[in-house]
Amino acid sequence: MTETDAAAAVRSAVGAVVDPELRRPLSELDMLRDVSVDGGVARVGIVLTIVGCPAADRISSDVRAAAASVDGISDVELEVGVMSPAERAALTERLRGGRARVMPFGPGTLTRVIAVTSGKGGVGKSTVTANLAVSLAARGLSVGLVDADVHGFSIPALMGLVDDSGAVPQPTRIDDLMLPPVAHGVKVISIGMFLRRSTGDEPLGAVAWRGPMLHRTVQQFLTDVYFGDLDVLLLDMPPGTGDVAISVGQLLPNADVLVVTTPQAAASDVAVRSGLVARQTGQRVVGVVENMGPLVMPDGSTLALFGEGGGADVAAALDTSVLASVPLSAALRADGDAGTPVVVADPADPAAVAIARLAERIAAEPRGLAGKALPVRPN
Repeated sequence: MTETDAAAAVRSAVGAVVDPELRRPLSELDMLRDVSVDGGVARVGIVLTIVGCPAADRISSDVRAAAASVDGISDVELEVGVMSPAERAALTERLRGGRARVMPFGPGTLTRVIAVTSGKGGVGKSTVTANLAVSLAARGLSVGLVDADVHGFSIPALMGLVDDSGAVPQPTRIDDLMLPPVAHGVKVISIGMFLRRSTGDEPLGAVAWRGPMLHRTVQQFLTDVYFGDLDVLLLDMPPGTGDVAISVGQLLPNADVLVVTTPQAAASDVAVRSGLVARQTGQRVVGVVENMGPLVMPDGSTLALFGEGGGADVAAALDTSVLASVPLSAALRADGDAGTPVVVADPADPAAVAIARLAERIAAEPRGLAGKALPVRPN
């Protein structure tokens, strides 16, 4: 192999390296620069998107390994630079598909958008949402998760995005575009990623915002966060029918709604209201998830700690069906506290099995194309 051919082979191998945040090959992102081979030594130049890129070490390691895998390469010399402002601007425009700064998940999107709602807090809505997202991703779907519960955010902890010091990773910023952290194969965004502690022992700051700020936050999550091409976008909604529910109804009238309740009448009665408000904005209630259902005891008896029948009551009131009944589970709670969803940590647990079946039902439903504009132009 001539040195010219070797350089071409190195360029091809390095160009195929995937940016761990953007999930695209370096060649598509114009991150590859000069490549040459001299006496078995490959000299490779790449540029990162920003100074202090958190994926720099991973990218550098992958590039070295890719170049070294080419026959005849005995050593790799890597030069790492940073994109110019003009190059970053061109990259963000390319990532947006040449479109202006718009929200990509409105009517016409090919992504299935599912808002997970509840009438009241404490029913395990966020836990169900996090586990559902991970279970869908495990089935090969591209999944995004928006923590729209701005006042009571818990998704970062449930997804294992909080380290031992209590810190939550911030999204990487490329100009006005944000790259969401990825956990268990799911791209995640939450207001908890933008708050800071004053000391290591203090909790994350509280959010005390009214309607306009809440609307703007949800809109920015949907517009300025680069999720890429998603099969499913889940929104963990705040309980009730307040400002965020109204904003999401305005921004995403095409969204499907999954209502979470417990069997208890106090929860099921108010859960119906979240479905009714969703329908007022044009959203479609696709089903009900009953959480904290009866637990089968070792002797075969059942413990209905929160009663029975609440999920069926909500489904009847909303003229839909119960898609899953998730039993009481100590593992579901403990794994959530540990930041490892039960569908990963203990997939044989009855709660994990129920959520996995829910994911199967959702994954089996194709994304409807009726009435949606496809990106095809006649010759």
